[in-house]
Amino acid sequence: MAMKLTKASVDGAPKKALRYTVWDAELKGFGLRVELSGTKTYVVRYRVGGGRRGTLRQFKIGRSDKLTPVEARAEAKSALAMVETGKDPQTDRVEARKTLSVAELCDLYLAEGVATKKASTLILDTIRVERHIKPLIGGRKLTELGSGDVERMMNVIARGKVKTSEHPHARGGKTASTKAVKLLRTMFNFAMGRKLCAANPCIGVKTFADGKRERFLSPAELGKLGDALTAAGGEGANPHHVAIVRLLSVTGARKNEIARLRWSEFDPERKLLQLEDSKTGRKVIRLGAAALELLSKVQRTKSAYVFPDPRDASIPIRNLDWFWVGIRTRIDKTAREAAQAAGQDASELVPFADVRIHDLRHSFASVGVAGGSGLFLIGKLLGHTHVATTSRYAHLDDDPLAAAADKISKEIAASMLGGSSADLHVIGGGR
Repeated sequence: MAMKLTKASVDGAPKKALRYTVWDAELKGFGLRVELSGTKTYVVRYRVGGGRRGTLRQFKIGRSDKLTPVEARAEAKSALAMVETGKDPQTDRVEARKTLSVAELCDLYLAEGVATKKASTLILDTIRVERHIKPLIGGRKLTELGSGDVERMMNVIARGKVKTSEHPHARGGKTASTKAVKLLRTMFNFAMGRKLCAANPCIGVKTFADGKRERFLSPAELGKLGDALTAAGGEGANPHHVAIVRLLSVTGARKNEIARLRWSEFDPERKLLQLEDSKTGRKVIRLGAAALELLSKVQRTKSAYVFPDPRDASIPIRNLDWFWVGIRTRIDKTAREAAQAAGQDASELVPFADVRIHDLRHSFASVGVAGGSGLFLIGKLLGHTHVATTSRYAHLDDDPLAAAADKISKEIAASMLGGSSADLHVIGGGR
């Protein structure tokens, strides 16, 4: 039986006592198979090997309730074109089914490709996989994914939230999108090493700038921070939050190095912290007098943590970021009120709202450099493993150099003023 397969002819094909196929009158090999139950499936028939002696095979395209005749005809043409080039659509489909999906690669990578990663990094990787990568491209096959797909994923994440049923509040942003692409690139390199795919679709994808910046608190801003912390403590804020921020300021440590500090890592006799783990692995932090005094005032409990969570002493304190937001808000509010009281324009104030907790670490370094401490010593105090990491503060050396140049030039100028006008004329280069 042959007729042009249209919506009308497909819908009108009746079920019979035996399964039968209606072949399309226009595209040879394209047909509609009707089952005893009435289920209708588009198929394409072809010969592998060419000519009448080739092996006859039939390829299932899809059911009529899922595909329109136009869509099915396009798929049939594509399959027949593959046959013309010597390929077998049936074999290619079987091989495609063997190819991992992006979601399956994610699971394999997190199970077998992260042995050298830190636990904290693995947590972030898992979040990026579950909240961004899987919802957007998890269903795609590794061999199907192209650089355009990766760019689209990146742009969707950058625009804001990627909402899913499991994570309805998964925030995005440019930084998150860049990190997701970098993680995906790493996973595809892992897949290529396992011979799971031949190319990495992330290669050549231009990500957003990482947005790294250096924000240093001036002495005046450090004073405002101290006042805000004192006021917060007097108003019932968690004293551990207050102590952590003060310690971050006077040690240059990273947030979690203090927030997750254990008593076993504190050595008051040697005036240091011996961290079992940090961003760079095991680490020693030297403690100045101010840091030692702050730690000596922390009440010791049965918890292993110096700053345990008030609701669960078996874990370190939480909600430090929210506390920091409150401190920043307090500082900006106080500054605006003071400016208005003095009749000044509050819009010209430098906002504290853009200061991150990590900027306390930068400020520690800036104070050290301005005070004459060399970059080598600053790098040692911050725990940098590479000189290049500390070099970001090199420009701050200009401050003490400028001060020295200013002082010397003023002394020389003052001495020159004590001489004759003729002498000054000669020194000045006149004739």
